[in-house]
Amino acid sequence: MGDDSEVGSDPITPPRAVTPPVSAPPSQFHSPSLSRSPLLSSADHIEPEDKTPKNSTPKIRTPRFITPLGSPIRKALQLTRLDPHDAWLPITESRNGNPYYAAFHTLCSGIGIQALVLPVAFTILGWTWGIITLTLAFIWQLYTLYLLVQLHESTETGMRYSRYMQLCSVTLGEKLAKWLALFPIMYLSGGTCVALIIIGGQTCKMFFDVVCGGTCTTQPPTTVEWFLIFTSVAVLLSQLPNLNSIAGVSLVGAITAFGYCTLIWVVSVEGIMTDVSYNPVRGSTEVTRTFDVFNALGIIAFAFRGHNLILEIQATMPSDEKHPSRVPMWKGVKIAYTLVAMCLFPLAVGGYWAYGQRIPKDGGMLTALFVFHGQDTSQFILGLTSLFVIINALSSFQIYAMPAFDDMESVYVKKKKKALPWWSRAILRAMFGYGCFFVAVAIPFLASFTGLVGGIALPVTLAYPCFMWLKVKKPKAFSPTWCMNWVLGLLGMALSGVLVAAGLYVVIDTGVQVSFFNPR
Repeated sequence: MGDDSEVGSDPITPPRAVTPPVSAPPSQFHSPSLSRSPLLSSADHIEPEDKTPKNSTPKIRTPRFITPLGSPIRKALQLTRLDPHDAWLPITESRNGNPYYAAFHTLCSGIGIQALVLPVAFTILGWTWGIITLTLAFIWQLYTLYLLVQLHESTETGMRYSRYMQLCSVTLGEKLAKWLALFPIMYLSGGTCVALIIIGGQTCKMFFDVVCGGTCTTQPPTTVEWFLIFTSVAVLLSQLPNLNSIAGVSLVGAITAFGYCTLIWVVSVEGIMTDVSYNPVRGSTEVTRTFDVFNALGIIAFAFRGHNLILEIQATMPSDEKHPSRVPMWKGVKIAYTLVAMCLFPLAVGGYWAYGQRIPKDGGMLTALFVFHGQDTSQFILGLTSLFVIINALSSFQIYAMPAFDDMESVYVKKKKKALPWWSRAILRAMFGYGCFFVAVAIPFLASFTGLVGGIALPVTLAYPCFMWLKVKKPKAFSPTWCMNWVLGLLGMALSGVLVAAGLYVVIDTGVQVSFFNPR
């Protein structure tokens, strides 16, 4: 009876209300929805359940990452903050990309006019060391590209690092990231757009001369006017709202890049010149020879570009636990860089075989095509090649300008907590485009400092990904992965320092022909 009384004296616990499971879309790693509505601000915090009043309805939108299905990885994640701005910014506004879009963007950003000067490096390094260096550089940059793809999303924190600068800030710290990565990334975006205007405007002039053939009676536009025409078309294309929306533009850019690279090396090989010398060029002094070698290494290193855009391209893809974005992204990268290799290696080997020491240092293969084959090659081929270069420059302008657009629009979004109006976006992008035009006209000799500034930007491609991998993944000390990343990272920094010194030497030794507001 004593037992019965004890049991009866206990208070009756009311049954706990069963909350029905919340239906939600497939989870995404801190990915905003495809709409332009906000999520949580970076300062917002999801309070524990016992602190939420029972009679209140939270106005916090359920993140797409949370689903009623439990999993070990979800329990390990600390889902406390979401970036509300991603759904309003051009890089992350749309996340419905796929491997083919990624391949288009990667190929368009990975092949540029700088690849046409690869045979110039062979004139210094020779056949053996030229091919070895080009092959090692290709493998090296492909490895760092793989690291960036893997670092895009963290399974520990659930964060997606959608911008190169964002990943640098998280891994290296805010202050160090600004010192080491801010200027190179800004140069690789804005500086590349300025260079594209210069290249595109000059090629427009060449295209007009080829098509006109000296028979036109009208006065041809000046170089500055060609710059303005190219910039106006680029600004018009830049009104496409986000990175996913320019997938078609990147496809056209990729096709034309592959087209003009193939046309140039095929025409060069078919019309191989006589009395071609393959003896490496040697300077008069030991110092000159040393810096010539460093300059050749820089030419090869600068032929690979686009690493500063890989995280942004991957950010356009959906991602969840079962289907992380790194899988389709790496598939797209492999497709793109197979085609990149099919362009770069024939250009370097075929160009050096066709011209040897006679390859022009300014313009490389494109200049050689017009100088040595301008008379015996059909005007159609010459015009088509020039047209492909122009279209590729216009397409590349869009993808390289997108990080700048994203950064400028983020100032308004963070302050106003809403999307930038379409008319403000149009004005802002036009201001950026014509600002680049002004720089191209004011400093047309900017290409003379390419080696110097390119040496500063080189760690973005070859060094920083290795250090960020070590910081995030924390491999076991002295393991093969640990050693390889340390060696590659330090070697990339050392190569950057050497190239900066070589660039300074070239500028001081050869001088720079300064011509403000006088493009030629």
